[in-house]
Amino acid sequence: MKNFKNVLVKQKFNSYPTKVKQNLMLIRKIIFEVAGEDENIGELQETLKWNQPSYITSTPKSGTTIRLDCINSSEYAIYVHCQTTLIAEFKEIYPDYKYEGNRAIIFNVANKPPLKIVKHFIYLALSYHYRKNLDIGFFMIYVALVLPHFTNKYKSFVCRKSPVVHGQML
Repeated sequence: MKNFKNVLVKQKFNSYPTKVKQNLMLIRKIIFEVAGEDENIGELQETLKWNQPSYITSTPKSGTTIRLDCINSSEYAIYVHCQTTLIAEFKEIYPDYKYEGNRAIIFNVANKPPLKIVKHFIYLALSYHYRKNLDIGFFMIYVALVLPHFTNKYKSFVCRKSPVVHGQML
């Protein structure tokens, strides 16, 4: 597990109920793993935004900010900027999950977070600005060659320039 560099973020994690903290720590670990798997994502900054642990691609600015937080003792969420298309895209692929408008995916502490889905979402968030500037054909080749572990887990990739309905490319 990556050590905390920001004492305020560490304090925030320590303030969460035990079950929520365990799940959010797992998601935190996945955020750093995904960032380390793709050199285009670059360096991450961990900080607090709106009093929530936040992960920002600082160099280069390849993605949108990811925020984590406890909603209540039985729910927690992964938040992204509400003006991105990430939640709308994710609702198309994974309609059975709980969402908060166009800004969050909500999980219940009674269930382990769906790791493949969480990893997919994190990748899309951390590469959001990078992907939206790519030609879709180039992006699909890039995904197939550079990120083969994603092509095995996810049959389609959501990109702002690719129409996707329930996981199927149109």
